[in-house]
Amino acid sequence: MQRSYESLIKEAKIAAQNAHAPYSKFKVGACALFESGNIYTGCNVENSSYGLSLCAERNALSSAVSAGEKSKLIAIAIVSPNMKFCTPCGACRQWITEFSKDAKVILEKDDSSLTIIDIKELLPYTFEL
Repeated sequence: MQRSYESLIKEAKIAAQNAHAPYSKFKVGACALFESGNIYTGCNVENSSYGLSLCAERNALSSAVSAGEKSKLIAIAIVSPNMKFCTPCGACRQWITEFSKDAKVILEKDDSSLTIIDIKELLPYTFEL
């Protein structure tokens, strides 16, 4: 099944509704699409020890790994009801490149149109072994 970028944004919005953000009140949802056609969603999960919080993007990618996904990441949509054009943090940029150096990051702009950015643009000098 071919999935549109709009459908990934829709799934990310649904995931954001489940966010556990009692401290920041900043909810985020993500939806990752893999070559297999499978999608995995995640939301941010905060902890009172803030450094232990989990971003939506890492949550979605961890769900893929837990489900046994072995194919390449194609795209990841990221949304927040708190702000448009919610880009991934530095740690999440590195995580995304772990699963594909060519992934597309899908973001929603103020006018609800989509922006598609190559992860290489967001993290040009990824850490690699």
